[in-house]
Amino acid sequence: MRALTWRKRQTVTVEDVPDPQVLEPTDAVVRVTSTAICGSDLHLYGVLGMFMDPGDVIGHEAMGVVEEVGHEAAGRLRVGDRVVVPFNISCGHCWMCTRGLQSQCETTQVRAHGKGGALFGYTRLYGSVPGGQAQYLRVPQAQYGPIVVPDDGEPDERYLYLSDVLPTAWQAVAHAEVPPGGTLAVLGLGPVGQMTARIALQRGAGRVIGVDLVPERLAMAARHGVEVLDASHAGDGDVADAVRSSTGGRGADAVVDAVGMEAHGSPLAEMSQKAVGFLPDAVAAPLAERAATDRLAALYTAIDAARRGGTVVLSGVYGGAKDPLPLLELFDKQLTVRMGQANVRRWTDEILPLVTDPADPLGVLDLRTHRLPLEQAPEAYRMFQHKEDGCIKVVLDPWA
Repeated sequence: MRALTWRKRQTVTVEDVPDPQVLEPTDAVVRVTSTAICGSDLHLYGVLGMFMDPGDVIGHEAMGVVEEVGHEAAGRLRVGDRVVVPFNISCGHCWMCTRGLQSQCETTQVRAHGKGGALFGYTRLYGSVPGGQAQYLRVPQAQYGPIVVPDDGEPDERYLYLSDVLPTAWQAVAHAEVPPGGTLAVLGLGPVGQMTARIALQRGAGRVIGVDLVPERLAMAARHGVEVLDASHAGDGDVADAVRSSTGGRGADAVVDAVGMEAHGSPLAEMSQKAVGFLPDAVAAPLAERAATDRLAALYTAIDAARRGGTVVLSGVYGGAKDPLPLLELFDKQLTVRMGQANVRRWTDEILPLVTDPADPLGVLDLRTHRLPLEQAPEAYRMFQHKEDGCIKVVLDPWA
């Protein structure tokens, strides 16, 4: 089959790789019909390459049709089912899963690296499980993970984002606990930020203020009722000042940082990340695990923009081991901080009725800006990373 493989920093290629097979009775094999590029994939493309191996198949947002099912998954899945595959691999029955912490699944935890549940296509730290930017995908724990969706002729983009974007955004809003009629600020209007803003409005927030630098992202958010703030017109601290000035001087009830470790506005940390990325893996990996720092401009802004007694939610990925945090400000403002990988299957049953609603209340059909053949994935990565051609969300077609 054809699959997108990681080769080296800033280099991915589409190659012929062996077809996946059912290896365990809880496995399934899915013929992938759509697979998306996530902002988290760009971290692998850039700063986290020291945890990748040449030939790793990447990607963790995929859906398709079940081709083969192991006998322990056959009671739930059938050949021919149309399914979305959650990005985290969880069993559904362990202590963590039964408490809604599927991202910490004790069956798939990568204990050798002290990490939580395994993820598709996401470094050796999370199991080196081949990912979904491929024609076929082996799905472990298929007795629980895959989400069966209607085979109704609707485009894949109606359901695809159940793999990551929608549950990540839903969890961010749930963790934010914005009071009815309250104000949420969302930093970063990439796909997760877009959906976080829409879900917050759908769930009763009075106002959502979306912050970004990219005109196309700001325009998309505005189409869905979000008040937009162009950060390119604001210097350091001015975003938080603008949020405060629009909330009676108080600040937002909650702020979601949907940016993460590669935020603009952290030049020294950016230089450090790039320097570590060029070191040999044997040197870079332990350095990243023990001494790395993230680009924290978005996190600092979130802490600054939240009101006293408010909440800061981190849905953007962070990976630093020695990040300097403003603990005095966090303590003095009495902030609650929530973070972590989305527990996908905890939320999908709540989200599915909104996704299947013909009225499309979350606007899932207004997120993808580019649909390209898998063979063009290397160009798509570069376009997405540099935000060219109005690119907000890329969906790849493995069979085009």
